[in-house]
Amino acid sequence: MDGEMQIEELESDIRTLRKQLKAKVQQLKTLKKHFQKNCINKLNNNEIARYSRQIILSEIGVQGQLKLKRASVLVVGAGGLGCPSSLYLAGAGIGRIGILDYDAVELTNLHRQLLHTESTVGLTKVDSVQAYLEELNSQIEVTTHHTQLMSDNALEIIGAYDIVVDATDNVATRYLLNDACVLLKKPLVSGSALQLEGQLTVYNFNSGPCYRCLFPNPPPPETVTNCGDGGVLGAITGVIGALQALETIKIILGNTGVLSGRLLLFDGHQSTFRNLKLRSKKADCVVCSDNASLTKLIDYEQFCSMKATDKDSHLKLLAPHERISVQEYKELADNNVRHLLIDVRGANQFEICQLPTSINIPIDDILKDRRTSELAQMAASGSVPVFVVCRRGNDSQLAVRHLVPLFQDQGLEPPRDISGGLHAWTHHIDSEFPIY
Repeated sequence: MDGEMQIEELESDIRTLRKQLKAKVQQLKTLKKHFQKNCINKLNNNEIARYSRQIILSEIGVQGQLKLKRASVLVVGAGGLGCPSSLYLAGAGIGRIGILDYDAVELTNLHRQLLHTESTVGLTKVDSVQAYLEELNSQIEVTTHHTQLMSDNALEIIGAYDIVVDATDNVATRYLLNDACVLLKKPLVSGSALQLEGQLTVYNFNSGPCYRCLFPNPPPPETVTNCGDGGVLGAITGVIGALQALETIKIILGNTGVLSGRLLLFDGHQSTFRNLKLRSKKADCVVCSDNASLTKLIDYEQFCSMKATDKDSHLKLLAPHERISVQEYKELADNNVRHLLIDVRGANQFEICQLPTSINIPIDDILKDRRTSELAQMAASGSVPVFVVCRRGNDSQLAVRHLVPLFQDQGLEPPRDISGGLHAWTHHIDSEFPIY
């Protein structure tokens, strides 16, 4: 009993000390912020030492460092792009950095979102990033916005910053950020990364085009691939995120060479960079032209027909009778009902995990009719129903939609997809089935 009491006392003491430490840290932050506000027009000895290697650059100097100190930048997205961009902005001495993200840290983030760690899994991404940046540089102010950027909060949040870094992974938010930055006359540093490729440009700066000048209308939802679906190598997001920080710093300093009206393409396969000249500002752009018809933010999820998040997105391409739930499929399989189960993931994903008896025919082979006749023959020879599965129930719908006319022409029972895919199988049938 004495040992248990000692343990409880020690744990209580530790909790008390942690509370005291947290209060002291907050007090120190407050004092530093007060000191910084009173010293906005000069560099202290700590800052001179910290930033000396960039201050001695002729492109920066003392006056340039003071510009960075007075600047404020909002990084939208604390993921693969947001982590490296905010890291280098903090290192360079940007006076106030805002971090906006609605999400929490997950294990799947850690291979590319390197400001998060195993110990911060489950925490909000903004808190995780803030803690890291404040450890790196106590001379700057880090403000967090744990929210999803929406039409009703975008103008207020963005209005408090000089420049916006788009580090998101979905089309709806890209249009929202573009329109909000145009309305508020803010430069938008936009980057993206997918698989082993990345790209970067700056919108709405120095008479250059905005995002809508180049893409007046959003793409069909089924043609959009994000990192969650297509995958990405962490080093690619690191390259593009660091370059986003570079472009932001150049804008603040007033340096030449900003990527306005140009698109930088990075090919990680060959480690090559290319610059493409973009078409100029559109004279009849609905948002940035002199006669703009869009003068307020709209419903961007409705405009793009997709969610403004980079979480699991579920397409709705099929009617209910063209789909089957994982529970219904399990009952069918348990009863040994003869059928064909086609897994349309790529071969590398199929190797990770698969349901029993499934046959791997990648979605590309179906959409390009490389193996559709083979599939129809298998269904006809066995006179069995065909079910299609993928990771999250999106590609399977595309496959079914493509296959239905072929099956109908041959008098076969149309295939059906398994709603929610393998993710639904893990969540509702077998929690031990791998999820990725």
